[in-house]
Amino acid sequence: MPYIYALVNQKGGVGKTTTAVNLSAFLAARGQRTLLIDVDPQANATSSLGFDKHHIKASTYDVLVNDLPLRQIVQLTKRLRLDVGPSAVQLAGAEIELVEMPDREKRLKHALTDVRHNYDYILIDCPPSLGLLTVNALTAAQGVLIPVQCEYLALEGLSQLMNTIQLVRKGLNPGLVVRGLLMTMYDSRMRLAQQVVNEVQTHFGDKVFGTLIPRSVRLGEAPSYGEPILSYAPTSSGGLAYAQLADELLESDRALSEKLNAVIQKPA
Repeated sequence: MPYIYALVNQKGGVGKTTTAVNLSAFLAARGQRTLLIDVDPQANATSSLGFDKHHIKASTYDVLVNDLPLRQIVQLTKRLRLDVGPSAVQLAGAEIELVEMPDREKRLKHALTDVRHNYDYILIDCPPSLGLLTVNALTAAQGVLIPVQCEYLALEGLSQLMNTIQLVRKGLNPGLVVRGLLMTMYDSRMRLAQQVVNEVQTHFGDKVFGTLIPRSVRLGEAPSYGEPILSYAPTSSGGLAYAQLADELLESDRALSEKLNAVIQKPA
């Protein structure tokens, strides 16, 4: 069974897509068969991996709205073991079209049964909103990864996001957990950045990843070349940070799996 994580934050510009793309690339580089599913109508994750979002023949729109099997839209990337389920501009209208559909919140979850056995990790990049596309991702996922920008205003939307996660857990996906909060755009020269980190750690404790993603020019440049930071500038501060994040997540997931297996195998 793969680990399925939705990357969610209703606030834009917090590094959500940057994290989805680069974490996926480093997981693949660590030997994990990885699928990145783009359900953001902006399709930035798709273009960040070198695909022209205006010329995608079949996308997550066709999966969610037209019941196309997910395996028929999956594209190979230039990275070994990294595939993408691309988005396209048509997805912008999906929120309205999904409203009248049966099981509208579970369409991505049903679609994943088509491919999940092929992967170790499935990451879902969500739009910066808490609409039906994000709810589909939360319903399909086991856990949520929340990028949090190291600025004061980034904290204001966290309570609303946590309420949404709680509602999804209560009505659609009882097993959904907050897998971790990731502090992004960290600038060690700014006292405010450390204050925000401290406040998030105070509220969420060990749910906060130890890795801090720095502000990085290279991270901003890489998408314009259609490359993850692993290919574009692996030894940059951003490259080293995402490598560390991948290792931290892998180690944490491994520890959780061992703990769960020990509980299952414990004699009654």
